[in-house]
Amino acid sequence: MNKLELIDMLRQKDKLSKAEAAKVVEVFFEGMANALADGKRVEIRGLCSFYVKEYKSYVGRNPKTGEKVKIRPKKLPFFKCGKELKDRVDKT
Repeated sequence: MNKLELIDMLRQKDKLSKAEAAKVVEVFFEGMANALADGKRVEIRGLCSFYVKEYKSYVGRNPKTGEKVKIRPKKLPFFKCGKELKDRVDKT
């Protein structure tokens, strides 16, 4: 499912206009992105959580040349699946 399909589903289910549904989805994703950018954790009970992991700098190697390269510190967003979602996906 992509963003447009999510908007369409919300529009049909709650009888919103396409513009209203798009605004709801935009506000939701923008809020999540801003929280993660601020280093906060986003938790959606029963579904998942998103958090930011910090990595320190380290020395890596260029795979082509074998040359040592300094990798700078970085932050990356991570997704952790909730138990209810795991169970729902794993139904057989």
